Amino acid sequence: MSISAGEQPLRGAPPVALTANGKVLSTMPNRLGYLSPTDPSIGVEAIRRLFGTQGYVWLKGLLPRGEVIEFRGWVLSHLADSGLLKPATNPSLGIASDSAIDHQLANRGLMSVVRSAAYEGFCAQPRLSRLMDAFTGGLSYLHKRKIMRFTLPGTATATPAHYDLVYLRGGTSRLVTAWIPIGDASIDMGGLIYLEGSHAIGTTLEAQFARDNADLGPEERISAYNRNMTEGGWVSKDLPHMAEQFDTRWLMADFEAGDIVLHSPYMIHASTTNQSKNGLIRLSTDIRYQNVDDEIDARWGNHWSLDDML
Repeated sequence: MSISAGEQPLRGAPPVALTANGKVLSTMPNRLGYLSPTDPSIGVEAIRRLFGTQGYVWLKGLLPRGEVIEFRGWVLSHLADSGLLKPATNPSLGIASDSAIDHQLANRGLMSVVRSAAYEGFCAQPRLSRLMDAFTGGLSYLHKRKIMRFTLPGTATATPAHYDLVYLRGGTSRLVTAWIPIGDASIDMGGLIYLEGSHAIGTTLEAQFARDNADLGPEERISAYNRNMTEGGWVSKDLPHMAEQFDTRWLMADFEAGDIVLHSPYMIHASTTNQSKNGLIRLSTDIRYQNVDDEIDARWGNHWSLDDML
């Protein structure tokens, strides 16, 4: 029996079966695709238009590749005491250890890194700050709460599907997230994936939550963990079902050091399991910007901590 065109696997299918929280993503072309890359030289007005249309803009090579890789090495070297890295390897490669890792020590090191001047300088580097000033239409404000994640090969869990505004309801909705892979993050390493067209879905979901939350007290109303939300504020842990439910595709990419992705606070995104064939650690940071004159969520005025419930 012949297979219809709509049932053909995706051309250029990923090198591994993408998995997330025990579910395997479909490779049908109506359920899985690729992000569209953008050259940053097109200018901020064109970037804004793409952002409004797509809900994201994947800017290729915005940051100097060598500097990003050097920073990757600096970060991972400060976590090396935990046994995170394969002995006698260059930290910038990020080759994971085959031995037991002290996760508590690694997490303590990570909390120190995100409070460091070096990390602040990386996030506030002029090339990125100038873009965000232009993008936000004035002076941009970089939220103090900035998140960095390392993900080891074979880690069982992945970040479920969500949109960022759920965690930033105490301020303006005119936000933009910059997701920055710190080093190359090929598809098999489980970087971010985006649900195509879902900035519209997120907007609809948040409007419904606003109606549902209207009778709650001020603090609970803005909480991602209030009685009307799902566990953790997630939209879903079942990524294949979401693509079916909304009849759309998850979009993936082979990210390279120097790339950044800007995405809407309503854009639904998730991560997949790190299945790096080379045993590489995925390292990334996600930071949020807005116009400094817009209302700022005060909860984001402190450094990120693993237990801060945001």
